[in-house]
Amino acid sequence: MTRTGEAAGTVEDFATLAEPFRSELLAHCYRMLGSVDEAEDLVQETFLRAWRAYDRFEGRSSLRTWLYQIATNVCLTALRRAGRRVLPSGLGAPGEDPFAPPETADPHGPWLQPLPDALVTAAAQDPAAVVVSRESLRLALIACLQYLPPRQRAVLILRDVLAFPAPEVARMLGTTTAAVKSSLQRARARLEEVGPAADLAAEPSGRRQRELLEGYVAAFENSDAAAFERLLRQDAALEMPPTPTWFSGRATCVPFLASAAGSPGDWLMVPTTANGQPAAAAYRRGPDGVHRAFGLAVLTVTEAGISRIVAFGFPGILTRLGLPETRTPPR
Repeated sequence: MTRTGEAAGTVEDFATLAEPFRSELLAHCYRMLGSVDEAEDLVQETFLRAWRAYDRFEGRSSLRTWLYQIATNVCLTALRRAGRRVLPSGLGAPGEDPFAPPETADPHGPWLQPLPDALVTAAAQDPAAVVVSRESLRLALIACLQYLPPRQRAVLILRDVLAFPAPEVARMLGTTTAAVKSSLQRARARLEEVGPAADLAAEPSGRRQRELLEGYVAAFENSDAAAFERLLRQDAALEMPPTPTWFSGRATCVPFLASAAGSPGDWLMVPTTANGQPAAAAYRRGPDGVHRAFGLAVLTVTEAGISRIVAFGFPGILTRLGLPETRTPPR
C-alpha cells in the first residue's frame, strides 16, 4: 500500500518516519504517568503497535497525530492498573523536627520521578517549542496532573499542552467534541484547586537560575549552613523521596540540609537540568572514600531564591543523564 504526503511509504519505512517523534512521545507519556521508567516502556509499546498496524494506516491524519493517538490510549490502559504517583508533600503534613531521622524510605512506592531534560530535548528543536516543553514538564505541574482522572488528564494535555483541536482529540479518544470540551473545563478547574501558585510561577532569568544552582552546589560541597540560609526563601520546602518525610519553611529546611551536608568534601555535585528546572546530580562519599551516585536534586527557583528542593534518592537517575556511577573529586 502506498500513501501520499507524510504517511507515504511501506512498513520498512516506519522507523525512519516515526523516530523523530520519539522524544516528544516520551514527554507525553511521562506527563500522563509521572514515571520516566513507565514512559519509556510505553513509547516502545506505542512504536510496536504502530509498526504492526502501519500497513493499514491510510493517512487520514498526520503520522504524528496517529502516534499520539496510539500513545495516549496505551497510557490510558496502563493507568487502569496504576495508582497516582506522588511527592512526599502529597502524603501528609511536613515534619517539625529537622534533627529526627527521616521516616523509613520505600524505593518501590508510588513516587513521582524526575525527567532529565536530555531525554526529551532534541538539539535541532525549535526554541519556542523548547520553552513550551520545559514549562509543561515542571515537577509541580506533573504532580498536579496526577490528581486528574486519566481521561481528563489526557484531554488537558492534548488540548492545552499539545494544542490539538478539540475535534481531533475527540477522534483520538473515541468520544465527542462536546465531551472533550466538558472534560477540559473540569480538568482546568481541578488543576486550579490543586496547583501551588508559587511553584507554577514564572521562572527567573537564566543568569539567576545559574547563580542559585551554583550556590546550592557550593553550599552542599562545602557544608555551608550560612549559604543555605541565604539561598532558600522563607517559605521554602524540601522533599526527599523515597522517604515520605518533608519540611516546609526555611527554619526546618536549613538545619536538615546542614546536617545532611556533613563535612566539606562528603558530597560532589554536578549541575544539570531536569523537568526544565535547574538540578544537581549528587554523589556521596562512602567509608572507603569513593563518591558514589546518590540521586538528583531538582530545584524550583524564583528571583527571591530557592522555593523548593526535591531531592530524589534514586542513584539510577544519574545513568539516564549519562553520568558515571562513581566520581573522583577534582584536584
